[in-house]
Amino acid sequence: MQGKSVPGDSELAQLVDSLATALINRGWNMVAAESCTGGWIAKCCTDRAGSSAWFERGLVTYSNAAKHDLLGVDVVVLEREGAVSREVALRMAAGARRRAGVEAALAVTGVAGPDGGSADKPVGTVWFAWAVGGKPAEAERVVFAGDREAVRRQTVAHALRGLINRLPRE
Repeated sequence: MQGKSVPGDSELAQLVDSLATALINRGWNMVAAESCTGGWIAKCCTDRAGSSAWFERGLVTYSNAAKHDLLGVDVVVLEREGAVSREVALRMAAGARRRAGVEAALAVTGVAGPDGGSADKPVGTVWFAWAVGGKPAEAERVVFAGDREAVRRQTVAHALRGLINRLPRE
């Protein structure tokens, strides 16, 4: 399990500032496809004044139907792999980037708790995916400790950091 401290609002705002600067410097826009965070990433991004210069949209795709309808995630993949999986996260990010027509996308899908966990996907399990530029999407699995809010806060921070780290260097 991830042992980092739970980020506060100021840390999330600092991450957004770094991301905004990096995207603006490239003339890029981003999209966030969120499940377990329920729009928290989009909220953090749009809390920053001037976010319309680099934040295109956020999609809360909590249900499997939303993942399919809004992001184009194949129903067969959702049924076979489950919503909290590498394959679904990758397809969420790729679908969001393609449908929004932007250069950068991030996606999160996980089990924030307190219920819904299983032996292979315990509470705190989150799959992340980032689709940047013309490269194929990349995915990562993290298991966070803490209650529902702690898992979600850590997810927002990790997703933002992950996108920042994947942007091409200037």
